[in-house]
Amino acid sequence: MADVKLIVGLGNPGPEYAETRHNLGFKVVAALENALSIEVNKRKFAARIGESVYAGRRLILMKPWKFMNRSGESVATAVGFYKLDLSDLIVVTDDMALEVGRIRVRAKGSAGGHNGLADIIEKLGSDEFARCRVGIGPAQSAEAVGYVLGRPQDEEKQRLNQAILRARDAVLCWVRFGIEKTMNEFNKPGSDENLLS
Repeated sequence: MADVKLIVGLGNPGPEYAETRHNLGFKVVAALENALSIEVNKRKFAARIGESVYAGRRLILMKPWKFMNRSGESVATAVGFYKLDLSDLIVVTDDMALEVGRIRVRAKGSAGGHNGLADIIEKLGSDEFARCRVGIGPAQSAEAVGYVLGRPQDEEKQRLNQAILRARDAVLCWVRFGIEKTMNEFNKPGSDENLLS
């Protein structure tokens, strides 16, 4: 069987959350659905999944179908089911620590205050998995929950839409070439400066 790669986009299920900042992981999975001509709608692992083959590898796209802070169970179950090394997992998530529209790829690291990542790390017992973070910028007020569960303003949307496509491309680069090349390509200075104009 071809190598299996698990691509997880984080979000909250339900139409009331669909357009919120916190659902950018789901949006990146949707961009991958379009690029790979598949649908992520099969119910498995308390998630929605879809399968494709890309660059000789079997891809499992996943949207955990629980609230964000309970994402880890779906991810850990899938990792166990497919007998994956954590190097075969990438998680896509929003990030308040990054400027709106920036993306950053990392090989491992802490949750950085993100409840979805925190739950995945807890359930896997490790933070040694790749993640692609899409910047939503810091909350303008002290109320972070309201900010991440709010909808982007019009001026943010163009930057975020570009970032979603860059994150899609970063994930596909990771599938083909691995984490080091992806970090070099997508984290280098100026790689997303066009988003800031």
